[in-house]
Amino acid sequence: MNDAIKDHGKNNFGNPVYVHLVSDATGATLQGLSEAALSQFDIDKLHQKLWPQVKSDKQLDRVIKDLEIHGGVVFYTLVDKALILRLEDVCSRLGILCVAVMAPLLDGLSAYLQQQPIGRPGLQHRLDALYFDRMEAIDFAMGFDDGQNFDGIESADVILVGVSRTSKTPTCIYLARHGIRAANIPLVQEIGFPEIILSFKKPLFVGLTESADRLIELRTSRLKIDDRLAMPRNCYIDPEKVEEETNWARKLFRSQGWPVIDVTKRSVEETAAEIMVLLQIRQEKEDLIHAQ
Repeated sequence: MNDAIKDHGKNNFGNPVYVHLVSDATGATLQGLSEAALSQFDIDKLHQKLWPQVKSDKQLDRVIKDLEIHGGVVFYTLVDKALILRLEDVCSRLGILCVAVMAPLLDGLSAYLQQQPIGRPGLQHRLDALYFDRMEAIDFAMGFDDGQNFDGIESADVILVGVSRTSKTPTCIYLARHGIRAANIPLVQEIGFPEIILSFKKPLFVGLTESADRLIELRTSRLKIDDRLAMPRNCYIDPEKVEEETNWARKLFRSQGWPVIDVTKRSVEETAAEIMVLLQIRQEKEDLIHAQ
């Protein structure tokens, strides 16, 4: 290890520790491995930053910009050789430790943190505050699913909004497993969106949209399973009506300035990963404002 990386890795004065997780997929596996390794170290101020879906130079630019600001340590799971070479070159120039997860994670953290691993298995599963936060977040997601309850919804970290069958519920549950308080509200054109919700400042509102063809496919499958749906079948799966419904939803999202995610070709994990990035960006902006 060169001297630049040694110097950059010292953390003896209570400085924040930045761990960057760079993945060309959702980053869920990488995040789990990182958390398991980090649990072996005594860190007061940890900032773990997830960078999912890094598949192009433009997406990697966002990571590099943050590395130049905060430094830290990088763990990555990339397969594109050009992206790997660029990331490693940048890290070398900045004196930042860059570790492929195929290399021993514990050795990388030990060098960066100047500590020996605690050596106690299972620490990542201990019943700490993070564990209980996740359990509470799951209860929250279930209690505020599908717009069934608005009393207290203003305390959500994120509120997902979309027409029927845009993966709102499973995305909320996935986010909750990461300790994020997520609620969702269905959009029904005939009813509109509750005005009082628009006045809430704490939650990040995210619009979920999907192609009309995919919605019709999903809704048709749902009708075969559940004949108790109150809405007329011809309204629920009529191509012209569904197209009108999706266009109305997008117009609402634009009018409110909400970020929009098209879930047509995304898994729940991919959608949730993008929402976590949006929350991360928002938190950084708020921290910057408070620091001024």
